[in-house]
Amino acid sequence: MSASLKLKPNANSRVLGGHPWVFANECEALLPAEQDGAVVELRDRTNRFIGTGIYNSKSQIVWRRLSRERVELDEAYLRGAITRAVERRGAKPLPHQAFQRLVWSESDDLPGVVVDQFGDTLVAQIQTLAMEQRSGLIGDLLAELTGATEIIFRNDANIRKLEGLASEVHTRTGAAWEPRWVTIDGFDYWLDLQNGQKTGFYLDQRAQHAVVAKYAAGRRVLDAFCNQGSFALHCAKAGATRVLGLDSAFDAVSQAKKNAERNDVQADFQGANVFDWFTAKRDEPAAWDLIVLDPPPFAKSKSALDGAMRGYKELNLRAMKSLTPGGVLATYTCSHHMQDTQLREVIGEAAADAKRRVHVLEFCHQPADHPVLVTMPESEYLRGYVLRVE
Repeated sequence: MSASLKLKPNANSRVLGGHPWVFANECEALLPAEQDGAVVELRDRTNRFIGTGIYNSKSQIVWRRLSRERVELDEAYLRGAITRAVERRGAKPLPHQAFQRLVWSESDDLPGVVVDQFGDTLVAQIQTLAMEQRSGLIGDLLAELTGATEIIFRNDANIRKLEGLASEVHTRTGAAWEPRWVTIDGFDYWLDLQNGQKTGFYLDQRAQHAVVAKYAAGRRVLDAFCNQGSFALHCAKAGATRVLGLDSAFDAVSQAKKNAERNDVQADFQGANVFDWFTAKRDEPAAWDLIVLDPPPFAKSKSALDGAMRGYKELNLRAMKSLTPGGVLATYTCSHHMQDTQLREVIGEAAADAKRRVHVLEFCHQPADHPVLVTMPESEYLRGYVLRVE
């Protein structure tokens, strides 16, 4: 019989409404440290069974739901969860060259496991103790069920520190994964999946590259926070008259230049702090017909949200002032703490301050391979708008 964790009598815990997390301050008492990584039951103040989940006393999120039933975190459970995740995405057997998120944590009943697929290579992030203890089995099952020839474990995200986990990167085979050219959506990218940012490529914006490119023909395009230059490349190929990408990470700028040259498209890239760059250009006439704002998450915690909203407003204000009348602004946030109403509020305030009339052309969202669990707002993190700024 597994150990039980009990909610405080007065706890108004979100878990009772279907959220998969319980925080330490919601519990009557914590379990001893020897239960860290174990599967434990959760009960409410009347001792009613709520579900089965993984436990870690070192984390603020002490319990993460696996199931509303009694389950064990064994091979059968992991095989079932991974199989369902693969089937949800209609993944085809290799050598089909799929580029997609294959596992998205709680949304796929695998708390703390994120897996991206790059053809025959998978990039996995393990962010919870219980899953770390079973990472070898998870790797074996992923290889078996997808036919992947290599799995890179990118266990270097800062979030691991919150679980008491060390930072490290390794491959399943033990061999180094050599950087190489990989073709995604018609463009060659130089990918370093073992050492690049996050899992090596931002798959969540793939659909948005094509959305924005529809507006690029005959326009001067600014791709702010360009990373590897995907928006810039798509816009250049779609017929933009000028394309400039900006990023403060000089290694990303170097890679974007390399990608543009490889794909024989005309796009310039500069290393720059985007806020400072807009400030320096503020007194110049509006020179852009299409601006893409795809910044990193400003709100990495709930306490940082107010400051982040001021940052997003200022960024959108500067972009609107830099657009020609009738220009297009594609603006995104990947901070899950910022809800859609807050992003809309920020954009509205920026439009008012810029004295510009702004219409929504398209509503933007994370793709279906990053499924949103409706009882877990944190599973929804990418949202944005394509706007006409008159």
